[in-house]
Amino acid sequence: KDIELVMAQASVSRAKAVKALKKQCKTISSMRVIRKLIQSRPTRAQHSISRFVSDFVKIVEVGPRDGLQNIKNIVPTEVKVELIDRLSLTGLKSIESTSFVSPKWVPQLADGKEVMSRIFRNPQCVYPVLVPNLKGLESALTCGITEIGIFTAASEAFCKKNINCSIEESFERFAPTIELAKKNNITIRGYVSCIAGCPYQGHVDHGSVAEVSQKLLEMGCTEISLGDTIGVGTPGKVKELLQTILPHLRGNLALHMHDTYGQAVANAYVGLIMVI
Repeated sequence: KDIELVMAQASVSRAKAVKALKKQCKTISSMRVIRKLIQSRPTRAQHSISRFVSDFVKIVEVGPRDGLQNIKNIVPTEVKVELIDRLSLTGLKSIESTSFVSPKWVPQLADGKEVMSRIFRNPQCVYPVLVPNLKGLESALTCGITEIGIFTAASEAFCKKNINCSIEESFERFAPTIELAKKNNITIRGYVSCIAGCPYQGHVDHGSVAEVSQKLLEMGCTEISLGDTIGVGTPGKVKELLQTILPHLRGNLALHMHDTYGQAVANAYVGLIMVI
Protein backbone atom coordinates (compact mmCIF):
# COMPACT_ATOMS: atom_id res chain seq x y z
CA LYS A 1 0.00 0.00 0.00
CA ASP A 2 2.83 2.39 0.83
CA ILE A 3 4.44 1.74 -2.56
CA GLU A 4 1.16 2.35 -4.39
CA LEU A 5 0.51 5.54 -2.44
CA VAL A 6 3.97 7.00 -3.11
CA MET A 7 3.74 6.11 -6.79
CA ALA A 8 0.31 7.71 -7.12
CA GLN A 9 1.07 10.94 -5.27
CA ALA A 10 4.55 11.59 -6.76
CA SER A 11 5.08 14.22 -9.44
CA VAL A 12 4.89 13.06 -13.07
CA SER A 13 8.29 14.61 -13.62
CA ARG A 14 10.80 11.82 -13.10
CA ALA A 15 13.56 14.13 -11.94
CA LYS A 16 11.37 15.99 -9.46
CA ALA A 17 9.82 12.77 -8.20
CA VAL A 18 13.22 11.19 -7.59
CA LYS A 19 14.54 14.33 -5.89
CA ALA A 20 11.50 14.60 -3.62
CA LEU A 21 11.50 10.93 -2.72
CA LYS A 22 15.24 10.83 -2.02
CA LYS A 23 14.72 13.44 0.69
CA GLN A 24 12.15 11.18 2.33
CA CYS A 25 13.94 7.87 1.83
CA LYS A 26 15.48 6.54 5.05
CA THR A 27 15.99 2.89 4.11
CA ILE A 28 17.10 0.82 1.17
CA SER A 29 13.56 -0.54 0.80
CA SER A 30 12.35 3.01 0.22
CA MET A 31 14.83 3.39 -2.63
CA ARG A 32 13.08 0.47 -4.33
CA VAL A 33 9.98 2.65 -4.41
CA ILE A 34 11.88 5.18 -6.52
CA ARG A 35 13.09 2.51 -8.93
CA LYS A 36 9.56 1.13 -9.31
CA LEU A 37 8.21 4.65 -9.85
CA ILE A 38 10.70 5.32 -12.63
CA GLN A 39 10.01 1.98 -14.29
CA SER A 40 6.24 2.56 -14.13
CA ARG A 41 6.30 5.77 -16.22
CA PRO A 42 4.47 5.23 -19.54
CA THR A 43 6.39 4.90 -22.78
CA ARG A 44 5.29 6.66 -25.98
CA ALA A 45 3.62 3.44 -27.11
CA GLN A 46 1.48 3.40 -23.96
CA HIS A 47 0.10 6.90 -24.43
CA SER A 48 -3.10 5.51 -25.99
CA ILE A 49 -4.25 4.75 -22.44
CA SER A 50 -2.03 7.11 -20.42
CA ARG A 51 -0.89 10.71 -20.58
CA PHE A 52 0.78 13.46 -18.59
CA VAL A 53 -1.38 15.38 -16.16
CA SER A 54 -3.40 18.10 -17.86
CA ASP A 55 -3.45 21.70 -16.67
CA PHE A 56 -7.24 21.41 -16.57
CA VAL A 57 -9.23 19.34 -14.09
CA LYS A 58 -13.02 19.23 -14.02
CA ILE A 59 -14.44 19.04 -10.51
CA VAL A 60 -18.09 18.15 -9.96
CA GLU A 61 -18.89 19.21 -6.40
CA VAL A 62 -21.41 16.77 -4.91
CA GLY A 63 -21.32 17.88 -1.27
CA PRO A 64 -24.82 19.43 -1.16
CA ARG A 65 -26.26 16.11 -2.33
CA ASP A 66 -23.91 13.20 -1.59
CA GLY A 67 -22.36 14.92 1.40
CA LEU A 68 -25.66 15.66 3.14
CA GLN A 69 -27.94 12.78 2.20
CA ASN A 70 -26.80 10.38 4.92
CA ILE A 71 -26.77 12.89 7.77
CA LYS A 72 -29.47 11.84 10.24
CA ASN A 73 -30.31 15.29 11.60
CA ILE A 74 -32.18 17.34 9.01
CA VAL A 75 -30.08 20.27 7.77
CA PRO A 76 -32.23 23.43 7.50
CA THR A 77 -33.09 24.49 3.96
CA GLU A 78 -31.49 27.90 4.45
CA VAL A 79 -28.20 26.23 5.41
CA LYS A 80 -28.26 24.11 2.25
CA VAL A 81 -28.97 27.20 0.15
CA GLU A 82 -26.12 29.10 1.80
CA LEU A 83 -23.75 26.16 1.25
CA ILE A 84 -24.53 26.06 -2.47
CA ASP A 85 -24.37 29.86 -2.80
CA ARG A 86 -20.95 29.97 -1.18
CA LEU A 87 -19.72 27.12 -3.36
CA SER A 88 -20.95 29.09 -6.38
CA LEU A 89 -18.42 31.80 -5.56
CA THR A 90 -15.40 29.48 -5.49
CA GLY A 91 -14.98 29.08 -9.23
CA LEU A 92 -16.58 25.64 -9.45
CA LYS A 93 -18.28 24.92 -12.76
CA SER A 94 -20.60 22.14 -11.59
CA ILE A 95 -22.38 21.76 -8.23
CA GLU A 96 -24.72 18.81 -7.79
CA SER A 97 -27.30 20.44 -5.56
CA THR A 98 -29.91 17.90 -4.49
CA SER A 99 -31.72 14.70 -5.38
CA PHE A 100 -35.34 14.25 -6.45
CA VAL A 101 -35.85 10.90 -4.77
CA SER A 102 -38.73 9.89 -2.54
CA PRO A 103 -38.57 11.65 0.87
CA LYS A 104 -39.35 8.22 2.32
CA TRP A 105 -35.92 6.97 1.25
CA VAL A 106 -33.88 10.19 1.62
CA PRO A 107 -35.70 12.55 4.03
CA GLN A 108 -32.67 14.83 4.17
CA LEU A 109 -33.33 15.97 0.59
CA ALA A 110 -37.10 16.29 0.78
CA ASP A 111 -36.76 20.06 0.29
CA GLY A 112 -35.08 19.71 -3.12
CA LYS A 113 -37.59 21.89 -4.95
CA GLU A 114 -37.31 24.70 -2.42
CA VAL A 115 -33.52 24.55 -2.45
CA MET A 116 -33.40 24.80 -6.23
CA SER A 117 -35.82 27.73 -6.24
CA ARG A 118 -33.82 29.71 -3.69
CA ILE A 119 -30.18 29.23 -4.70
CA PHE A 120 -28.19 31.86 -6.57
CA ARG A 121 -27.29 30.45 -9.98
CA ASN A 122 -23.92 31.58 -11.21
CA PRO A 123 -24.14 31.73 -15.03
CA GLN A 124 -20.67 30.19 -15.20
CA CYS A 125 -21.81 27.12 -13.26
CA VAL A 126 -24.32 24.29 -13.78
CA TYR A 127 -26.43 22.83 -10.98
CA PRO A 128 -27.23 19.18 -11.78
CA VAL A 129 -29.59 17.10 -9.65
CA LEU A 130 -29.86 13.36 -9.15
CA VAL A 131 -33.06 11.67 -10.37
CA PRO A 132 -33.96 8.00 -9.84
CA ASN A 133 -36.81 7.73 -12.31
CA LEU A 134 -39.30 9.52 -14.56
CA LYS A 135 -41.27 10.94 -11.62
CA GLY A 136 -38.12 12.46 -10.20
CA LEU A 137 -37.25 14.07 -13.51
CA GLU A 138 -40.74 15.49 -13.95
CA SER A 139 -40.43 17.12 -10.55
CA ALA A 140 -36.94 18.42 -11.31
CA LEU A 141 -38.05 19.97 -14.61
CA THR A 142 -40.28 22.39 -12.69
CA CYS A 143 -37.14 23.86 -11.14
CA GLY A 144 -35.41 24.90 -14.34
CA ILE A 145 -32.65 22.29 -14.21
CA THR A 146 -30.32 21.82 -17.17
CA GLU A 147 -28.47 18.65 -16.12
CA ILE A 148 -29.38 15.45 -14.30
CA GLY A 149 -27.60 12.43 -12.93
CA ILE A 150 -28.93 8.87 -13.14
CA PHE A 151 -27.43 5.97 -11.26
CA THR A 152 -26.93 2.24 -11.33
CA ALA A 153 -24.16 -0.14 -10.25
CA ALA A 154 -21.64 -2.58 -11.66
CA SER A 155 -22.70 -5.00 -8.91
CA GLU A 156 -25.94 -6.97 -9.20
CA ALA A 157 -26.12 -7.39 -5.43
CA PHE A 158 -25.69 -3.68 -4.75
CA CYS A 159 -28.20 -2.74 -7.43
CA LYS A 160 -30.84 -5.00 -5.89
CA LYS A 161 -30.15 -3.76 -2.36
CA ASN A 162 -29.91 -0.07 -3.28
CA ILE A 163 -32.61 0.46 -5.93
CA ASN A 164 -34.48 -2.85 -5.67
CA CYS A 165 -33.90 -4.10 -9.20
CA SER A 166 -31.33 -5.85 -11.36
CA ILE A 167 -28.81 -3.94 -13.47
CA GLU A 168 -30.78 -4.73 -16.62
CA GLU A 169 -34.02 -3.58 -14.99
CA SER A 170 -32.36 -0.31 -14.01
CA PHE A 171 -31.66 0.35 -17.69
CA GLU A 172 -35.32 -0.27 -18.48
CA ARG A 173 -36.30 2.26 -15.80
CA PHE A 174 -33.90 4.82 -17.22
CA ALA A 175 -35.25 4.61 -20.77
CA PRO A 176 -38.31 6.90 -20.34
CA THR A 177 -36.32 9.23 -18.08
CA ILE A 178 -33.58 9.63 -20.66
CA GLU A 179 -36.15 10.09 -23.44
CA LEU A 180 -37.87 12.94 -21.57
CA ALA A 181 -34.51 14.51 -20.69
CA LYS A 182 -33.47 14.52 -24.33
CA LYS A 183 -36.76 16.13 -25.36
CA ASN A 184 -36.04 18.94 -22.91
CA ASN A 185 -32.36 19.31 -23.94
CA ILE A 186 -31.21 18.16 -20.51
CA THR A 187 -27.63 16.93 -20.18
CA ILE A 188 -27.43 13.44 -18.65
CA ARG A 189 -24.63 12.20 -16.43
CA GLY A 190 -24.46 8.52 -15.48
CA TYR A 191 -23.20 7.17 -12.17
CA VAL A 192 -21.81 3.63 -11.89
CA SER A 193 -21.44 2.51 -8.28
CA CYS A 194 -19.13 -0.14 -6.79
CA ILE A 195 -16.39 -0.09 -9.43
CA ALA A 196 -13.74 -1.26 -6.95
CA GLY A 197 -15.76 -3.53 -4.70
CA CYS A 198 -19.22 -4.21 -3.30
CA PRO A 199 -20.31 -4.47 0.36
CA TYR A 200 -22.57 -7.41 -0.54
CA GLN A 201 -20.75 -9.45 -3.18
CA GLY A 202 -17.15 -8.34 -2.67
CA HIS A 203 -15.20 -8.41 -5.94
CA VAL A 204 -16.70 -6.60 -8.93
CA ASP A 205 -15.62 -7.77 -12.37
CA HIS A 206 -13.94 -5.18 -14.58
CA GLY A 207 -15.99 -6.40 -17.50
CA SER A 208 -19.17 -5.50 -15.65
CA VAL A 209 -17.90 -1.95 -15.06
CA ALA A 210 -17.11 -1.56 -18.75
CA GLU A 211 -20.41 -3.08 -19.90
CA VAL A 212 -22.59 -0.94 -17.63
CA SER A 213 -20.64 2.23 -18.50
CA GLN A 214 -20.86 1.64 -22.24
CA LYS A 215 -24.59 0.91 -22.01
CA LEU A 216 -25.18 4.24 -20.28
CA LEU A 217 -23.16 6.06 -22.93
CA GLU A 218 -25.16 4.39 -25.68
CA MET A 219 -28.41 5.37 -23.98
CA GLY A 220 -27.46 9.03 -24.07
CA CYS A 221 -25.26 9.89 -21.08
CA THR A 222 -22.63 12.47 -21.98
CA GLU A 223 -20.35 11.49 -19.09
CA ILE A 224 -19.93 8.46 -16.85
CA SER A 225 -18.82 8.86 -13.24
CA LEU A 226 -17.07 5.72 -11.98
CA GLY A 227 -17.70 5.48 -8.26
CA ASP A 228 -15.69 3.70 -5.58
CA THR A 229 -18.79 3.64 -3.39
CA ILE A 230 -17.29 2.01 -0.29
CA GLY A 231 -13.79 3.42 -0.66
CA VAL A 232 -11.94 0.12 -0.97
CA GLY A 233 -10.05 1.09 -4.12
CA THR A 234 -6.29 1.57 -4.07
CA PRO A 235 -4.12 3.27 -6.70
CA GLY A 236 -3.01 -0.14 -7.96
CA LYS A 237 -6.58 -1.41 -8.27
CA VAL A 238 -7.78 1.76 -9.97
CA LYS A 239 -4.89 1.72 -12.43
CA GLU A 240 -5.59 -1.92 -13.31
CA LEU A 241 -9.30 -1.20 -13.73
CA LEU A 242 -8.74 1.78 -16.02
CA GLN A 243 -6.17 -0.06 -18.10
CA THR A 244 -8.70 -2.85 -18.58
CA ILE A 245 -11.82 -0.84 -19.41
CA LEU A 246 -10.59 2.30 -21.19
CA PRO A 247 -9.83 0.60 -24.52
CA HIS A 248 -13.46 -0.57 -24.63
CA LEU A 249 -15.19 2.73 -23.79
CA ARG A 250 -15.91 5.65 -26.09
CA GLY A 251 -17.01 8.65 -24.06
CA ASN A 252 -16.21 11.07 -21.25
CA LEU A 253 -15.32 9.48 -17.92
CA ALA A 254 -14.94 10.81 -14.40
CA LEU A 255 -13.92 9.33 -11.05
CA HIS A 256 -15.98 9.54 -7.85
CA MET A 257 -13.69 8.35 -5.06
CA HIS A 258 -14.75 7.96 -1.45
CA ASP A 259 -12.05 8.55 1.15
CA THR A 260 -13.14 5.80 3.55
CA TYR A 261 -9.61 4.45 3.94
CA GLY A 262 -7.67 7.58 2.98
CA GLN A 263 -7.08 6.57 -0.65
CA ALA A 264 -9.30 9.04 -2.54
CA VAL A 265 -6.64 11.60 -3.47
CA ALA A 266 -4.17 8.93 -4.57
CA ASN A 267 -6.88 7.19 -6.60
CA ALA A 268 -7.87 10.46 -8.25
CA TYR A 269 -4.23 11.07 -9.14
CA VAL A 270 -4.12 7.75 -10.94
CA GLY A 271 -7.07 8.93 -13.02
CA LEU A 272 -5.25 12.13 -13.89
CA ILE A 273 -2.23 10.32 -15.27
CA MET A 274 -4.53 8.05 -17.25
CA VAL A 275 -7.15 9.52 -19.62
CA ILE A 276 -9.69 10.69 -17.05
